[in-house]
Amino acid sequence: MPLTFDDLLLRARALPRDGGRALLGIAGSPGAGKTTLAERLVAALNGDGPPWAAHVPMDGFHLADVELDRLGRRDRKGAPDTFDAGGYAALLRRLREETDDVVYAPGFERVLEQPIAGAIPVPPQARLVVTEGNYLLLQEGSWARVRPCLDEVWFCEVDEEERIRRLVARHEEFGKEHTAAVAWVRGTDQRNADLVATTRERADLVVPADVLR
Repeated sequence: MPLTFDDLLLRARALPRDGGRALLGIAGSPGAGKTTLAERLVAALNGDGPPWAAHVPMDGFHLADVELDRLGRRDRKGAPDTFDAGGYAALLRRLREETDDVVYAPGFERVLEQPIAGAIPVPPQARLVVTEGNYLLLQEGSWARVRPCLDEVWFCEVDEEERIRRLVARHEEFGKEHTAAVAWVRGTDQRNADLVATTRERADLVVPADVLR
């Protein structure tokens, strides 16, 4: 039987056990649909009731442009070493362990292309935290500390042509002209996508694009 969105909902609902909080990771290459899946899952799990699920993207751990300039890495923003991977892993541990009070996570402002501290509140009643990003399954450096914090990781898979189309459109939406958007997608984004693709086999579940149609 083909995987359905209802199957994903049932699997996500079953993750928290014994009254504790569970963490679900959604990985995949840039443009694969990670955010769309995470947002739809959280909306469906919460319904019209209290916030049973919360969405905490990895993107809040982008290094600020001023730090990327200092490090000489701004021309490849989005690569693994342009994030605070250790800070992200530390937040995931807090989210699992500190369930008596609100935990604040950073967000990411796409218009500014900058992280925003304390932008996402995770309330104590949230039993499931859905986090998504490119490098949840990466085993290099501080990224290796991320996977042990997560109960499951799902990998979003999409047709390569469609993934590239989405990325170009996204870059244009947030200010790049077409030629620059295509160059960035075919260069920096593609190198990152190729790296992420090597982590697919470590996922607990592969989610095909047609699940969200």
